[in-house]
Amino acid sequence: MKENKTPSKGNPTDTAEKPKQAPKKATSNIVFNIVGGTVLLLLMFGILAQLTGYMRFSESFTDEYSDNALRVANASALYIDPDELDDYLETKGDGTDYSLIQAVLNKYCESMDARFIYVIRPSEDYSSITFLVSSVQVESGFEPYDIGYVRETSSYEYKEKYQKLYDGVSDHEVVIRDDTLNPTGAHITAMIPLKNDEGIVKGILCVQRQMDALTRGRNQYMIYMLLVTAVLVIFVTVLYHLMLNNSLIRPILRITNETIRFSTKPEKAEHPLSETIKMNNEIGQLAASVDKMESNTLDYIDNLTRVTAESHRIGTELSVASRIQEGMLNTLPLHRPEFDIAAVMDPAKEVGGDFYDYFMIDDDRLCMVIADVAGKGVPAALFMAISKVILSDGAMASKSPAEILKYANERISAKNNQDMFVTVWLAIMEISTGKIVAANAGHEFPAIYRSGGSFELFKDKHGFVIGGMSGVRYREYELTMERGDCLFVYTDGVAEATDVNNQLFGTDRMLEALNVSPDAKPEEIMTNVRKGVDVFVGEAPQFDDLTMLCMKYYGPDKKE
Repeated sequence: MKENKTPSKGNPTDTAEKPKQAPKKATSNIVFNIVGGTVLLLLMFGILAQLTGYMRFSESFTDEYSDNALRVANASALYIDPDELDDYLETKGDGTDYSLIQAVLNKYCESMDARFIYVIRPSEDYSSITFLVSSVQVESGFEPYDIGYVRETSSYEYKEKYQKLYDGVSDHEVVIRDDTLNPTGAHITAMIPLKNDEGIVKGILCVQRQMDALTRGRNQYMIYMLLVTAVLVIFVTVLYHLMLNNSLIRPILRITNETIRFSTKPEKAEHPLSETIKMNNEIGQLAASVDKMESNTLDYIDNLTRVTAESHRIGTELSVASRIQEGMLNTLPLHRPEFDIAAVMDPAKEVGGDFYDYFMIDDDRLCMVIADVAGKGVPAALFMAISKVILSDGAMASKSPAEILKYANERISAKNNQDMFVTVWLAIMEISTGKIVAANAGHEFPAIYRSGGSFELFKDKHGFVIGGMSGVRYREYELTMERGDCLFVYTDGVAEATDVNNQLFGTDRMLEALNVSPDAKPEEIMTNVRKGVDVFVGEAPQFDDLTMLCMKYYGPDKKE
């Protein structure tokens, strides 16, 4: 395909070459895939046909050779008296009868195209054979065995067949040696037992025929099939190439060139593809689809300009909402002589549903709250703002933790039309004594560090979530903080942080991160947890809001 060096309409001086190499590459791939695949199928079919024909041809020839060898063996057996075999062996073939038998078998070797006709008697264990009569085709170049000559049985297969004939299991056996490297060449040996009038086997008569004709026939057949397959492959390749050019390649090239033109210059085509490619098949449907895609794309570009302005406005509003939400949280740690407290919230989206709070109810009481609204985004953020205000109102009304949760649940459940809910852990600490009274509304277990020890989960009793249903009662529990103790609470975004293999961070890994420096400042403790989460998660996206609150108690004697 020639390269297009025509200047663009938009700039008459623009002589840059258009990227026209892609269609040529695509064309060669299509031709190779379709024609190559067809040729491969033909080759596989040809090979299968050759193998099938080869097997059938070989089987037919082998059966014919076997039947012919058995007929020769049965005809030869008519001239042999089984009861005389012992005498032939004792006299070493010195007699008129033996000479007559030898002459008849020699004649059969020549007239029946048998290379060997011989009579043997196996040993009791069939490990060796003794030749009683032996005739050889003159042109074979082999010499007959002398009467009484003993030779080891050539293979285990022969032993089995000798035994079958002597045991009366079979009245004939055939051994096929389809091996041109065999000293006597590819051949078939037919064997029949020589029985006397009493049915006793006195010896075995064997006829060996060469399979030269079979070998030549198979070679000729293979050459013929290879030639037929080659001609068929060439014919189909040429025919397919001509058909594909007219029915597939040229239309696809037009479609490809049009898509390249549209991708570099998205304007309406002078002649739509559906006008130049009038085919009632998948290619025609593809051309119509490309026309429709271009039309839709142009409409999309027109709409995108308007949507971009709207998206920018929404993004600005979300940014403002994020700053408003951040302003509702205590972003600065609270440092007092009796304790240090800090918290952090990292939303999964622009705004989140997690929240925390800590504030002084009076001079000796600190209220701590951490909560997790079901869901993410703007709805969760709105629900979070309402829940935070209601919980703060309940705490400032000097209610106990259980009463605060009940108060919040009744207020939220009364007008919860969207069936949203929030899990809450809320505690009030008496600073002068370190006594904490807490209540849990379906939230995560807190973690406690006792001075000189390590962080451990404190498995408190859970109540029902806030907003689930009205009339729920919540239970409180107490714990006392000593000098140097530390409290850590969090949302499920910490324990359920997920890596690329869909494994959870879990509370065990969280405790390991907490115990890296358990007696450190709250900010450092939360930093260690965040580092542990980030290392575990790696490149996986943040799935849920991640919120932590940490309080270290120094006691009424104040920290050092």
